[in-house]
Amino acid sequence: MIVFREAVPDDFAGVMRLYRQLQPKDPVLSDGSDVATFTRILDSPGLHLFVLEAEGAVVATAYLNVIPNLTRSASPYAVIENVVVEESLRGTGLGKQVMAGTLRAAWDAGCYKVMLLTGSSRPATHAFYRACGFSSDAKTAYLARPS
Repeated sequence: MIVFREAVPDDFAGVMRLYRQLQPKDPVLSDGSDVATFTRILDSPGLHLFVLEAEGAVVATAYLNVIPNLTRSASPYAVIENVVVEESLRGTGLGKQVMAGTLRAAWDAGCYKVMLLTGSSRPATHAFYRACGFSSDAKTAYLARPS
């Protein structure tokens, strides 16, 4: 049975295992800042870290940020980040399940739009997001990083 739910403190190791698949070059932190950040995310209103659980294991995750807004009749908007499915289970429909649940949470929160960015140039990744209801021609995205 597959369960879509918000992450809880005990999900830290499972989520981090998936994030290492997403960003394998990221350093493994040993100072506890990763645990502190995880706890802060779980405790922050408007931030939602979702997981799909199968047989007691976290097999997919997505991070939804619901952002208050003064335009669009004060309707919030959302940004989805860090969508990851267990490598060995990709292509099985779990990604669509985690995205559907995450989008449903955004719509339930009254968001008028949801945005995401991907750094992937793989056509399959772009096809996946289009199949989940996203359009790449609605807006132009710009990204700045610290120098």
